[in-house]
Amino acid sequence: MNELNILRKMAEQQQHGPLKEMAESLYQQTENPAILPLLATACAHLGLKQQTEIRYEQAFESLAELDCDGRCDLAAVLIVMQRLEQANSMLTEILIEQPMHALAYARLGYCCLLQDNLSSAQQHFEQSLALQPSRLVVHGNLLNLYLNQAHYQQAQGQLDEAFEQLEQQYDELLTGIYQQYWLQFNTVQLQLWLKNEDFAQAEDWLQQLCEQQQAGECEEALFIHCLKQYSRLLAESDLHQQASDILREYFKQYSGNSDLCLTLSELAQVQGHFMQAVNLLQNALKNDDQNINLWVQLSSACVHRFDQKARKAAEKAVALAQALTETPEQPLAEIKWLRAQASNVLAQVESQEQNFDLSEKLYRDILTEHAHFLPALQGLAQQLMQQGHIDEALELFERVKQIDPIKGHSALINARRFPEDVETLDKMAAAAKQPSIEGSLKAGILFQLASAWEKRKEFDKAFGFANQANAASKQFLPYDGKAHRKQCARLRHAFCKPLFEHRKDSGIDSNVPVYVLGMPRSGTTLVEQILSGHSDIFGAGELGVIPQVVQGLSRWERHVGSGRSYPDCIDDINAYTSSGIANNVLTELIELAAEEKPDAKHIVDKLPHNFENIGLIKFLFPNAKIISVRRDPRDIAISNYFTDYQAKHGGMGFAYDLETIGEQLADHNLLMHHWQQTFPGEILEVNYEDVVDDLEGSARKMLDYIGVQWQPQVLKFNELERTVKTASVWQVRQPIYKTSKAKWKRYKNHLQPLIKGTNAKIIAPPIDDMLTLPKAGFLTEGVALYKENDLDGAELNFKKMLHHNPEHAACNYMLGLVYLSKNHFDDGIVLLEKALEKAPWHKEWRDNLIKAYQLNGETEKVQALQAAQDPQAADSQIDNNDFAVPNSL
Repeated sequence: MNELNILRKMAEQQQHGPLKEMAESLYQQTENPAILPLLATACAHLGLKQQTEIRYEQAFESLAELDCDGRCDLAAVLIVMQRLEQANSMLTEILIEQPMHALAYARLGYCCLLQDNLSSAQQHFEQSLALQPSRLVVHGNLLNLYLNQAHYQQAQGQLDEAFEQLEQQYDELLTGIYQQYWLQFNTVQLQLWLKNEDFAQAEDWLQQLCEQQQAGECEEALFIHCLKQYSRLLAESDLHQQASDILREYFKQYSGNSDLCLTLSELAQVQGHFMQAVNLLQNALKNDDQNINLWVQLSSACVHRFDQKARKAAEKAVALAQALTETPEQPLAEIKWLRAQASNVLAQVESQEQNFDLSEKLYRDILTEHAHFLPALQGLAQQLMQQGHIDEALELFERVKQIDPIKGHSALINARRFPEDVETLDKMAAAAKQPSIEGSLKAGILFQLASAWEKRKEFDKAFGFANQANAASKQFLPYDGKAHRKQCARLRHAFCKPLFEHRKDSGIDSNVPVYVLGMPRSGTTLVEQILSGHSDIFGAGELGVIPQVVQGLSRWERHVGSGRSYPDCIDDINAYTSSGIANNVLTELIELAAEEKPDAKHIVDKLPHNFENIGLIKFLFPNAKIISVRRDPRDIAISNYFTDYQAKHGGMGFAYDLETIGEQLADHNLLMHHWQQTFPGEILEVNYEDVVDDLEGSARKMLDYIGVQWQPQVLKFNELERTVKTASVWQVRQPIYKTSKAKWKRYKNHLQPLIKGTNAKIIAPPIDDMLTLPKAGFLTEGVALYKENDLDGAELNFKKMLHHNPEHAACNYMLGLVYLSKNHFDDGIVLLEKALEKAPWHKEWRDNLIKAYQLNGETEKVQALQAAQDPQAADSQIDNNDFAVPNSL
């Protein structure tokens, strides 16, 4: 009957809604059993499982009445229902009865494809097209097969045929269906150009499409889709920079396109360019500040780095989502989904700031409305892990596994719950090799596989996955070992014994801070957890407080234009400034402890890399307790190599290469030797292996060093309820175990790069550019004297600094002010000009130079400088000769 052909055409063109409606109507009129398989197909694709089963059973009861075409339609239902063996058997019987049935070959090929029988699938697809070359979906399936098997020449030939068929069917295809196949085939063409490294042809095609769009012959959305697809294919081929470049090229013309901005931002984040991603999203929001997706992505990009920006963006997303009302263009289901996304990023912000009650409520509210919302399931489970609620976290990870097996298994492996079957690991390995915007490999899954195979004691296989994971990660981590070694040399030079002998009044006397430090994966989390069990000690976790001080010092030196940075500038920090910084740090530590342990006498900061900052710590807190955790360097290396750090873009780039791990270990040893010589007897060394072998003895030793009484509850560290956010989150919940000792022996045949990096001779780079000031505070004391109108005293201080550092912008500026105040205008102007050239960002300096020009009658220079800062500025006159001193100086 003609109606059946119409229904089959609708099924082929994926018009499942109209197909269901028309099939139901026809079946009511005719009760033709041949309609039932098509009706079941429509129900299956619409997600109506119960109706699919009912219609399938009805069709199966009438199987004897169905011809080959009808049974072929019924086989399609079986395929959608994942009953592949039954479908395979039914299709095989059809082909025995009717060997020239093109659609049966096509569906049998698809069955084989789903069963990973690629050679049979290819054979059946080719046979189907030989009989009926017009079926576009079969062209698409065969093209994907050729691509996956790297048969690129066959793929290009097949693609040419597919394009020819598509154009022949232009008039009979619905616009949406035509565009769908056009996009699919052009995506394959882009893939083939990339496989052949024919970037020029791909980019010429894009440019032609862009010109068509600008001429009104193509929709902007279609062009942007193709551009994004090309950039994604580049990223999947590990050509991330090229992908970013092509997007940026067109972003100049389509800067208002939110989709393009989101893709660029995602690419930037994959490459570790987080500030770039944030700037992109902020600029996009200037043109589209009602776009909830942009606010959500901005919050996500900021959440681990820029707390206030993350909160502001999340709260804005929630407000916008709550204000939405249902419309025909935006149904309620879509609104609810947007609200869930907005609430989820706010939950992330609250969790990051350890407002756990708030974040948990947000997560649970989302899951009440959307039980399968993966981001909320994962976020809540990870938070519960950090808080030590392991069993509940595992239950949530099991729910994740039901929805997304790969994500679920990865999370469970991270929580040390490993799959028992190899088949699951093989599926994970296949998923890790599926290209994505991350690149040709998914490093996170590979790290989990390395852990899983290690658990199965297949160590060579585990190391192979670790190698792949680290190689995939390393492409985005431009770690500079030479720069790190140079910085360590500067630290040793800056924080030397003479500094502390000549700056005895630096810092404050507090012994509240305790610093647990060492190489990452050396056991710092375990040590902190033990100490935190004491009633007088609060474990604050890995804090960024000391690194923030370092950044602040360098920022100040840039501000004053000294040409110096940390650690070179430490000799210019006077007692007043150092005590002010130390008190700020102490206040922050006390505030962190206030909620959980307000009476704590000691607060632990266990940031491992503070081993680089011991000099600064002792400069601020001469009485601070410092515990250096040591471990067999080979075990440290292996543990790092098997860990995927959340902060890999923030200083952990060395951990993804055994040779650079070795170099870092050598740098660490030399630096610790320097600190022990500079502060003899003041730093306690604790060996991880000793803690494992003699927990009580090690704990007593540490508590004695800190100066608190023995409390036996510290031995029950694994029962302590506190948040742990490090890579050791699951380990500190376990009793002491000894399996991590001498772990390196399992991998001794793979350690040559580590040995090379560790044993290479350390040649200290030249540091001739590091000057040494005999006294701190020439600038600050000079400014104070200038404000008191002691011009001679101020002049002497500034000249002393310029004797040691002639290019110091702020001292040149201040000395210039002194000369201007003494009416030595020519000399003063020269110094202000020099200062402004070094630090052109100071508006006050520019304003004072303009005043000096005016007083000196240099009108042309006034106009030139005013025009440079504001072309519309009019000439201004002054009433006095006062020169402003910036408050920041």
